[in-house]
Amino acid sequence: MPLALLALAIGAFGIGTTEFVIMGLLPEVAADYGVSIPTAGFLVTGYALGVVLGAPLMTVLGTRIPRKRMLMLLMGLFIAGNVLSALAPAFGIMLAGRVVASLAHGAFFGIGAVVAAELVVPEKKAGAIAMMFTGLTVANVVGVPLGTLVGQTLGWRITFLIVAALGVLGLLGIARLVPELPRPEGGVRIRREVAAFRNVQVLLAMAMTVLGFGGVFAAITYITPMMTNVAGFAGSSVTWLLVLFGLGMVAGNLIGGRYADRALMPMLYVSLGALAVTLALFTLTAHSKAGAAVTVVLIGALGFATVPPLQKRVLDQAAGAPTLASAVNIGAFNLGNALAAWLGGLVIAAGLGWTAPNWVGAALAASALVLALLSGALERRTAGRAAGGRAAAVTEPAAARPAAPEPAGCAAARH
Repeated sequence: MPLALLALAIGAFGIGTTEFVIMGLLPEVAADYGVSIPTAGFLVTGYALGVVLGAPLMTVLGTRIPRKRMLMLLMGLFIAGNVLSALAPAFGIMLAGRVVASLAHGAFFGIGAVVAAELVVPEKKAGAIAMMFTGLTVANVVGVPLGTLVGQTLGWRITFLIVAALGVLGLLGIARLVPELPRPEGGVRIRREVAAFRNVQVLLAMAMTVLGFGGVFAAITYITPMMTNVAGFAGSSVTWLLVLFGLGMVAGNLIGGRYADRALMPMLYVSLGALAVTLALFTLTAHSKAGAAVTVVLIGALGFATVPPLQKRVLDQAAGAPTLASAVNIGAFNLGNALAAWLGGLVIAAGLGWTAPNWVGAALAASALVLALLSGALERRTAGRAAGGRAAAVTEPAAARPAAPEPAGCAAARH
């Protein structure tokens, strides 16, 4: 494994911690600022929308900057946002800090995925992308639970200061380990990058990202109130549930990376279909401590098994101009996060119960499966037409073809 992948994983670890730790601290933050839990959920939604905006914006702004230097600048922005969140005297200022930190997220993972893919041979691209995203998933095993524990015992502000320190570590790792890769021939041309979005398969992959990832976070955004009010867990037990979710994420991410290099679309069919069923069942299993714990692991595994194949599919379909498409697809993951957090808050506020977001998640994942099946069918049809055209060219009647020029020696022999 190239050491540069380790550096990217370190940065991803810090970003993953700040993205997900807020979910375990919503009650503490809401109580501190005197707002409701659904209102505190805007800290999730605001971060996610910031990623959606920041992904294309920061990528475009960084087109003339070498990728290594851009990754370092993004980590600096991430550090500043987390410090602002930790010191915010009012809810609105903390929300602004979350948005500032989020602006770095999409471009970091988008550019980082391109860099990771360039560091290995073509047949190992999905595995390299998965290795970078391992930092994100390990954050949910180590960073998020510890951050939640620290926030519940020492105060949530300390958690965000620690996250800022993680950003400093990621910045140093990138500076030390990521090589200065040559820039694409002719540089990153915005017109060529934007042209990738005319490919219907790129758009379908991004829509699958929004809906599939949204399915995961419809349930996980409100895991703390769901597990304490429905399953009967103590508030401190949520930390261990987040560990289980993180372990599922790590396993699913690595499995998805391994099989995406072998059978990408079948991997998506299986993971999205199983995710939809699991989320629907969570409305029942959430009433049992053991059932809830097992389901949380499965949601993490099935949800993150889709990450490497979806990211690789975007890179493959946008070949030749992958940077912006890769970053925007990271934004699509977070658009799904924002959509799910908003819809989950709506059904809770409507009085449908703490498990109602699970039905929202199941519907979103099922919709992603439908799009995956449509994408696969379109791809097979296109491949079939191409094969038919080649076969027609091979079997074209000899009379219809122009006569091949006769060798000079043969013509002279006849005269």
